[in-house]
Amino acid sequence: MKTVLLLAVAALVSTAQAAAPQPARIKSTADILRDSPASDWRALDPDNALLMELNTGQVVIELAPRFAPAHVANIRALAHGGYFDGLAILRVQDNFVTQWGDPDAEDAAKARPLGEAKARLPAEFSVPLAALNRSGAFTRMADVDGWAPRSGFADGFPVAADPKTGRAWLAHCYGTVGAGRNDAVDSSTGAELYAVIGHAPRGLDLNITVVGRVLRGMELLAALPRGGANMGFYDKPEQRTAIQRVRLLADIPAAERPALQVLRTNSATFAAVVEARRNRSGWFVHSPRHIEICSTAAPVRNAPAP
Repeated sequence: MKTVLLLAVAALVSTAQAAAPQPARIKSTADILRDSPASDWRALDPDNALLMELNTGQVVIELAPRFAPAHVANIRALAHGGYFDGLAILRVQDNFVTQWGDPDAEDAAKARPLGEAKARLPAEFSVPLAALNRSGAFTRMADVDGWAPRSGFADGFPVAADPKTGRAWLAHCYGTVGAGRNDAVDSSTGAELYAVIGHAPRGLDLNITVVGRVLRGMELLAALPRGGANMGFYDKPEQRTAIQRVRLLADIPAAERPALQVLRTNSATFAAVVEARRNRSGWFVHSPRHIEICSTAAPVRNAPAP
């Protein structure tokens, strides 16, 4: 009798559960991206993207002309003139940066000529926040950022801002590409570049001109042998990784360019991606209910076949 009663109760519970409305399944990031409309993606601008070729593969870098127009123009000129071809990765500092350029840059007699690029540029640490807002490019995030009163994304790049100063700037997140400089704030030209390969060094924000971010090939830059005790610079020339060449995508035949697309950071799809990463589900036992600009990035994909 007891067994029969228990089975009856179990059946009632099962029926009630089946009749009860089931909670909507929270979409994963992969599902969101899979279902995204084509209009939420954009192709790379070939005039603002670089292809760096190493012996181990290719690195694709998107440039940020809205934030560093003078440096981006210089980098275009350098790449167009073949400046980086045959140079080297000079520095790999663990949990910090991979840096490349001319090993003889400090020796005027040996330094490679800059060609059509300028030898002096103004520092481009920030841009007017009002102009960024007027353009509609800035998508603000609600989450607190410890490094700036406001944070969000523009053109696919992580952005921090301060309404009191009226300035906005690109943040140093994983994959960020910046222009190395000496002590003088206007000593960077774009001829020496670095990519962040470690924990986001946000203390560099507003101290160095940020020129872009790596879209593909970060594993090639982050897995290189670490340099020596002098801030990760290699002690011997033979330790350096050679750069075969660096080209603007615009200088490469269209059929040979990497066909990549970047998710628009002012799109509904990107907002859904941010929300999914803010409110983790599935495997996660604890959801942080929080996100910040360096813990997400604008997704990149191969362009779908026509």
